[in-house]
Amino acid sequence: MTIQRPDAAAWDVDTLFIDGSWRSSTGTQRTAVYDCATEEQVGSVVASSDADLEAAVQAARHGLAGWSALRPAERATFLRAWCDELRARTDEMIGLVCAEVGTAVRLCGAVQVESAIAELETIVDLLSNMVFETEMGHSRVVYEAVGVVGAITPWNYPLFQATGKIGAALAAGCTVVHKPSSLAPLSLVVFAQAAERAGLPPGVYNLITGAGRSIDEALARHPGVAMISFTGSTLAGVHVYELAAHTIKRVTLELGGKSASILLDDASVEAAVRTTVNRAFLNSGQTCDAWTRLLVPRQMLDQVLDIAVVGAERLTVGDPFDERTRIGPLVSEEQAERVRQYIDGAVSAGARVATGGSARPPAFERGHYVSPTVLRDVTPDMTAAREEIFGPVLVVMTYENEDDAAIVADATDYGLSSAVWSADKGRAVAFARRLHSGQVVINGGGFDPLAPFGGVKMSGIGRELGAVGIQGFLEPKALVL
Repeated sequence: MTIQRPDAAAWDVDTLFIDGSWRSSTGTQRTAVYDCATEEQVGSVVASSDADLEAAVQAARHGLAGWSALRPAERATFLRAWCDELRARTDEMIGLVCAEVGTAVRLCGAVQVESAIAELETIVDLLSNMVFETEMGHSRVVYEAVGVVGAITPWNYPLFQATGKIGAALAAGCTVVHKPSSLAPLSLVVFAQAAERAGLPPGVYNLITGAGRSIDEALARHPGVAMISFTGSTLAGVHVYELAAHTIKRVTLELGGKSASILLDDASVEAAVRTTVNRAFLNSGQTCDAWTRLLVPRQMLDQVLDIAVVGAERLTVGDPFDERTRIGPLVSEEQAERVRQYIDGAVSAGARVATGGSARPPAFERGHYVSPTVLRDVTPDMTAAREEIFGPVLVVMTYENEDDAAIVADATDYGLSSAVWSADKGRAVAFARRLHSGQVVINGGGFDPLAPFGGVKMSGIGRELGAVGIQGFLEPKALVL
């Protein structure tokens, strides 16, 4: 089936999903959602009011006792039914994410939609083996649901971020109030519709929508919310953390990244560089763990640049609904302009453009497009080497020896993900242990949904995915016998 652009008339959503049903908002404002390739409106959602938020929190509080009291197998049955409902609407969600986010359709099914459903299925499978009670000394330790969770999710991977947080929270026995990004909320409307069709009990999952920070802030500081799980920019995450501190609620933050892909001097250069280029530009570079810094031995620079330039120029820029496209537009003109300013700033600081650049791709009169860009002669002190750009920009940097490589790799405020390449796996693992990063991929190892994901330093607090992700929503209680 050919994926179609959404019909804007069908996605004028004027209700919120609260307490198991769709209800009108008490607010009057609406938030428009735009196709980032055509810049035309593709739908709209209602802007939730404070009263809507209060209703959602109270619904989640009322639903908590019954949901957390269910046996894990019973919760798993509901979650598996949710997976089935989501699978039935796969093509619809692909179309929405292509329009809202700009992900190329040839990749969107796998990296945006299928990955999200597979993650929810993984959570269901893990739930059957989770231990919720154990003996320690002469005490019985029981692991109970934290309580009501406020989930604030971003626009770049709207469904995957939702299933990772919400699936894990529900598996642990928590109930959820979910606030998605106003830039890409429509696929989450389908997500909520699937929850309704799956028969989740009232109050277990609640969806509120709208633009601006006010609802996010109110959710973060609400005394009826026991935990906030947030993914987004570091600046916004710091603000959420501050607000949550007033009620001493638990907080997990998955924030920015400036991930380094490090080629050791015995690495297979062709494979390492090609893979790094593809990972750097995945989803038009709008990926928190994208490998946006390529660190190479100085003597290998020319060879690496040749391969990187060819790899970047092979990534066809175009309409995300075109099967030939590999790089779609960015989510908004504001984001595209931000990326262009980073490129210009790097050049002003002494970097050189190996391919791409800040000029708008000439084939596109509209749409938020930025050419895949490779920057060379980038030094560790440059802004482009230290700050998250969140667009299709790869910086190539050199190092003198392994000690220098480790220093350069860690010379940012972030520590989310890294990659190491070497013909000697043991050498790569030894080097990976030196890096201050939440995840290190060895020789291009594939995504592992069972491995915990999260960062250190300004990349965040806590871990998501796998059993560790579920455990993050549990509170241990000691019954001393």
